[in-house]
Amino acid sequence: MNALPDDDLIAASKELRRAALRWLAESDPYAKSDGVAMVRAIYFNGEMSLDEHATLSLEKPIPGRPDQPELVPPRDVARRSVHTAEGRAAMIHALAHIEFNAVNLALDAVWRFQGMPREYYEDWLTVASEEAMHFDLLSSHLRKMGFRYGDFAAHNGLWDMAEKTSHDVLARMALVPRTLEARGLDASPAMRDKLAAAGDTEAAGILEIILRDEIGHVAVGNRWFNHLCAGRGIEPVETYAQLAKEHGAPALRGPFNIEARKAAGFSEAEIAALPD
Repeated sequence: MNALPDDDLIAASKELRRAALRWLAESDPYAKSDGVAMVRAIYFNGEMSLDEHATLSLEKPIPGRPDQPELVPPRDVARRSVHTAEGRAAMIHALAHIEFNAVNLALDAVWRFQGMPREYYEDWLTVASEEAMHFDLLSSHLRKMGFRYGDFAAHNGLWDMAEKTSHDVLARMALVPRTLEARGLDASPAMRDKLAAAGDTEAAGILEIILRDEIGHVAVGNRWFNHLCAGRGIEPVETYAQLAKEHGAPALRGPFNIEARKAAGFSEAEIAALPD
């Protein structure tokens, strides 16, 4: 773990949602990972408070991100074969970028939405710490390959949806963990197998860890989406379809990892509604 300045230690030791906002604004991805791990340890050690009803305001731009990678439209992100060293590095880099964005998304879920149950904030703090661990695993592997995070261009699709859903926790739960992150459940096995076939068994093992954890992360989204639907007296399947249309969520496309989606808490009705 990198050493953190004393003022950062103080800022991260008082109240959870304020600490989440502070580390969301951090631009250094490695310091962000360390800060999230520290916050989780302090909070679950009983040394940090939680104010579910505080109204927080931004003091720095969010999300904090480094100058590199260059952010380009999704169609402009280069596609490379996993059968070359640079191609495998590009795939690992793309995954590291997803995990970096996932850290930011989880921290944003903690600070932004007030008035949720304590368990909501604790769930997303745990998600943030696991996403940070995933980023560390991938960026470390990338360095072993002779590259660093930032060496390849990337896109900003995950955070774009965070901005679209910043006004409503129900929309956020529907369209980030249950849509964008759930796509990772479908895509991870194929990527894992490609990396293994190319001889990168270490990367394949990291993908196995990520898939295991992401089932739990999507389950968190399902838990709170259904909680909110029940509290508002609305039907989940119809509500999801309405929110997806309203916010321009990407269309769901197979093949789907049905086993993982069931493990993550999608209902039989939601599984049946997936396109062929």
